[in-house]
Amino acid sequence: MPRPHHNPKTNRMFEPAFLGPLAVKNRLIMAPMGTLLASEVGGVTPKQIDYYAERAKGGVGTIIVEITSVDYPLGGTGLTFHDNGYIGGHSELVEAVHAYGAKIICQLAHVGRQAHPSDLKGLQPVAPSPIPCRILKVLPRELSTREVEEIVQKFIAAAKRARAAGYDGVELHGAHGYLIAQFMSLCSNQRTDRYGGSLLNRMNFPLEIIRGVKKAVGDRFPLLFRFSGDEFVENGRPLEESKQVARMLEEEGVHVLDVSAGAYDSMPKLMEPMSYPEGWKIYLAEEIKKAVKVPVIGVGVIRTPAFAEKILREGRIDFVALGRALIADPHWPNKAREGRPEDIIRCISCNIGCIGGRVFRGLPLRCSVNPATGREREFGILPPAGERRKVLVVGGGPAGMEAACLAKRRGHRVILAEKEAQLGGQLLLAAVPPGKEKINWYSEYLIGRMKKLKVLTRMKQEVTAGYVQKLKPEVVILATGAVPWIPDIPGIQNPNVVKAWDILDGKKKVEDSMVVVAGGGTVGCETALYLARQNRKVIVVEMLGRIALDMEPINRMDLQEKIRQAGVETRVKKKMKEIAKEGVLLEDEGGKEEWILADWVILALGVKPNDSLFRKLEGKVPEIYSIGDCGQTGKIIDASYDGFRVGRLI
Repeated sequence: MPRPHHNPKTNRMFEPAFLGPLAVKNRLIMAPMGTLLASEVGGVTPKQIDYYAERAKGGVGTIIVEITSVDYPLGGTGLTFHDNGYIGGHSELVEAVHAYGAKIICQLAHVGRQAHPSDLKGLQPVAPSPIPCRILKVLPRELSTREVEEIVQKFIAAAKRARAAGYDGVELHGAHGYLIAQFMSLCSNQRTDRYGGSLLNRMNFPLEIIRGVKKAVGDRFPLLFRFSGDEFVENGRPLEESKQVARMLEEEGVHVLDVSAGAYDSMPKLMEPMSYPEGWKIYLAEEIKKAVKVPVIGVGVIRTPAFAEKILREGRIDFVALGRALIADPHWPNKAREGRPEDIIRCISCNIGCIGGRVFRGLPLRCSVNPATGREREFGILPPAGERRKVLVVGGGPAGMEAACLAKRRGHRVILAEKEAQLGGQLLLAAVPPGKEKINWYSEYLIGRMKKLKVLTRMKQEVTAGYVQKLKPEVVILATGAVPWIPDIPGIQNPNVVKAWDILDGKKKVEDSMVVVAGGGTVGCETALYLARQNRKVIVVEMLGRIALDMEPINRMDLQEKIRQAGVETRVKKKMKEIAKEGVLLEDEGGKEEWILADWVILALGVKPNDSLFRKLEGKVPEIYSIGDCGQTGKIIDASYDGFRVGRLI
């Protein structure tokens, strides 16, 4: 029997509504997020069109396109709309989104002092005042009054181009510490002309843009304004002042307020790391909604249909903006509408494929839990297997399960063998430290797919070369993961030395005691925090100059702060020279030694591929692949893509 078109539990999400004068089919909005899928000069590309079209196809009512610069390159070098030559490309994007019944809004912006130095082609960034962003640390040049007026005109001209391209409206980006926000905030605006000083003066820049845009495109062309309800920075704009801002924007004729939070200087509040709870900043939009009558959009780690429906039903906000949730699963809306929340690939907030691990490094958008993101055309159609073959997948971690599911969907006869009693592999360990629980979502999704596809699974099955020879598979995919690397250090085999993995999976316990963690990478730091939360006294020893350097930057900021709060000590630029019963001997770069008392030493010094079975089988089976950490150690994003790639290939 076919599923109902609407689920009564999600009626509020999927009822028609209005964004000012614009009728939209539901209350779900795709939040604007940078992709770096644009061309080198900021033009719309086929990959970008495919990316947005897939989200429109997935059922979202409205898409707000990523930050679009009005002043290239000073205003930003991703997508741009700084002259008429870009109208054609934007028009094609609009048509692709409209084909699926979604509306599309162009977000207009200028990054100001938050321009990345590598994007500026030798130019100095500009700002209201010569105050650098604390993250980028580049001194900006103060704009003259005339230059400010010229940028106002650039916003107006870009809005006219957006209307000419067929967009359904525009949004002015006054959030996250970009140029409009810089003028609005005392922390970045110390001007003495009409654009600085009192809140009314600091609002002159955005209000002049609003007046000019409305005059140029008319009041029936929807105008949205995005701003941070709280900037969470010293001397920045708090919530109470943001309420005043909201009322001023409403009085000026803004149709919809889009409420976010933070700036680059408060990055974890802007692009939340994994530990932040679902919907933590909805209270900001809720408070703004109490101050105005126009519709209010809320955003912030919204991952489940139940939560989205709840905040809409309670009247806390008028529209739900889904950001990274739609990067992870473009079909989130349709799955919610059809009553299939278990089929949603939930974003785990790792920020590795979308933000710190890719876009902030100048790389195009990807996703740890959805290998097709950013490759929609390439991976949009799953080809059937040319020849149905018997496939053995060894290992039930993310790489193995991705490969097994893809191979089964294509028509192969698949057997997955896992030596443990539970699927998940290293995902199970990664989800143990405080704040990492969201990783379980990916495990649950993959296991659910395995069950729905009825992949034959053999648990507690140790796979040997003899087992493979007996089974006679035509294809073998090894996803046996990695094993901890144990260096040759005197005392490394002592009974007081324990692997971090054994702590995280509960095989070993350390009583109330002094603990030294050898290795200050992600695993070492997270294990240290895990033990510190159990009232252990912990010291982390790291050879490099800083801890957690292998971690995505935003999550690293969050982890470092939690480690500090938990009282974990760190010793950097030191290596472990010897382990004794009473403690460890450290040596710094200059050869100076230091003894530290310790009851236990926890090893977190890295991993190496568990590839022994590959070496035994190579040349003895018709076709063999080594994927995930078994081939080359990496992160979740590497394992999931490896499994996805090979599952499509065979």
